Amino acid sequence: MIVGILKEIKTEENRVCMTPAGAEVMIHNGHTVLVEKDAGAGSGFADAAYAGAGARIVDTPKEIFDAADMVMHVKEPLPPEYDLIREGQIVFTYLHLAADETQTRALIKSRSVSIAYETIQKADGSLPLLTPMSEVAGRMAIQQGAKYLEMAQGGHGVLLGGVPGVDPGTVVVIGGGVVGVNAAKMACGLGAKVYLLDMNLDRLRYLSDVMPANCFTLMSSPATIRKLVKEADVVVGAVLIPGAKAPRLVTRDMLGTMKKGSVLVDVAIDQGGCFETSRATTHGSPTYVVDGVVHYCVANMPGAVAKTSTLALTNATLPYAVEIANKGWKRAMQENAEIKPGANVIDGKVTYRAVAEAFGMAYTPVEEMMS
Repeated sequence: MIVGILKEIKTEENRVCMTPAGAEVMIHNGHTVLVEKDAGAGSGFADAAYAGAGARIVDTPKEIFDAADMVMHVKEPLPPEYDLIREGQIVFTYLHLAADETQTRALIKSRSVSIAYETIQKADGSLPLLTPMSEVAGRMAIQQGAKYLEMAQGGHGVLLGGVPGVDPGTVVVIGGGVVGVNAAKMACGLGAKVYLLDMNLDRLRYLSDVMPANCFTLMSSPATIRKLVKEADVVVGAVLIPGAKAPRLVTRDMLGTMKKGSVLVDVAIDQGGCFETSRATTHGSPTYVVDGVVHYCVANMPGAVAKTSTLALTNATLPYAVEIANKGWKRAMQENAEIKPGANVIDGKVTYRAVAEAFGMAYTPVEEMMS
């Protein structure tokens, strides 16, 4: 295959979807790799490093879309790219379609093969290509929460770890998955009092065993969330329904009961957000205030630590990208059940049920497209 590595065009997105080392592996598997000029610059990877690995540097995204059998991104295609996507072309990236009807309709119109990183799924239900970015975002959530608690940033002046003789801050993490656990670990490491909520009792039992003593695991419910947000200095929204729109768990009414200058960090904003008052922000303008509560809702949090994120992402995505390139998407999905749930839109059909349900569209099982 000809594989195209595109430069990210989302605001202040510095990641790149493949490192030079990843490009070298792809080339060793017999494929041609095209890299858009300066695609890796924001992550510290120069064009010369890609060229040294055997990739060809091209000047424009159009050249890549015109030539490549598979194009790869980190973030979803944006409107300037919609008309460049060809029929039958494999688009392999994070898509988060359930929160983006415009993009969904554009991919339907393109008749491309759109495979989403975030819905590739292992037999145990884990999401291997979402995991590394969830680890980054969970850890960053506490860094950002701690920063925006500072009075100069609009917070109410609480140090999460406290000091001897002074209570630490209180952190509420809603969701005990990868994001939530990483957020809770970071908050515990700072010395905060941490509440970690989940709806799976077996998961809570496990977390109760492995988390530090300053982490308290609780069954999540509207009543529990209502109670805890009143005490919280930082609330981290870390819920995920794979491929679907995030549930709204903190309502506008709850916001009115929270401390002025407390901080909400919505890591679920890619999937529409889990706070009623959430709206996507950027690294350049990351926060806004509603009812005295600071909201941090940056939709590409790991883009701020691009080098770490790019290395972690390539570690996870490369084996799947190589398999799709080696076998073609149909055979790859037939032989690897983990890749099949990644199919979101194929040849004008929505092949991921949660996306179809989000917009009242017809759902076509991917098996019907694989014959």
